[in-house]
Parts: sequence; C-alpha cells; structure tokens
Amino acid sequence: MQGKRLVIDANILIRAVFGQRVRQRIAAASEQVAFYVAEANFEEARRYLAQLAPRRGIPESIWKASLDTVMSAIQLVGQEELALVETEARARIGRRDERDWPALAAALLMNCPIWTEDQDFFGTGVPTWTTATVDIYLDTP
Repeated sequence: MQGKRLVIDANILIRAVFGQRVRQRIAAASEQVAFYVAEANFEEARRYLAQLAPRRGIPESIWKASLDTVMSAIQLVGQEELALVETEARARIGRRDERDWPALAAALLMNCPIWTEDQDFFGTGVPTWTTATVDIYLDTP
C-alpha cells in the first residue's frame, strides 16, 4: 500500500534514465510511495533526454526504453488537473523560474513534497528533497 506521495521534477526523471541510483530508488520505494510527475515536466525531460543522450552515446531506443521503465512506477498528472492550482503555483514560484510551476502545482494538488535538484522551489511552502536527502523521506514510516 502506498502511504506516501512524492512529485518528481524533470531533473530527477533525467537522472533516473541516465543513472542507476535514482532508478533503483524509485523501483524499491514504488510499493510504499506514490510517485507523480507533471505532464509538462515529463515532456521537458523527454526533450532534454533527446538532446543529451546522443552526446553520451546512448541510442534513442535505449533511453526511451529506460524512460518507459521508470514511468511504469510514476503517475502522470495532466495539465487539466494542474489547471485547478495553476494560479496558486505561479504565484508561489514567482519570478524564480516560472517554468517550474507544473511541478509545484502537482505537489500542491497531491499535497506532497517535490524530489528535485532545483533550488527554485525553496520558499514556496512545499517541502523539497534532493537525491542526497530523499532517502530520509522514503525510509521513514
């Protein structure tokens, strides 16, 4: 049973595709934690993966398969759902990085923290966890 919830930012999704630690952590926690990603952040991650993967010598078929595997443990939050809290999310994120509002909106909608490496979420009233600290959240009852 999933008792905890956690929104994943685009940068974490990219790390999950390119690395093992994040991907393994999501897989290991997926029975106890409901993971979410805003549709816009998923699309952002896909765009960056398409740019970065060739530079790393990773074929498209490989990174797309890895992304599909990771997404099997993550629920996509659609734009229609996020529209319910878009105004509040945009107001909270302010001018830090207006493109970050979808992840913040998903966290507000799901009433949960964000797993990110992005400091723009600090001060928005939503807890954030980095990859270095997320185990504290994931491992606590």
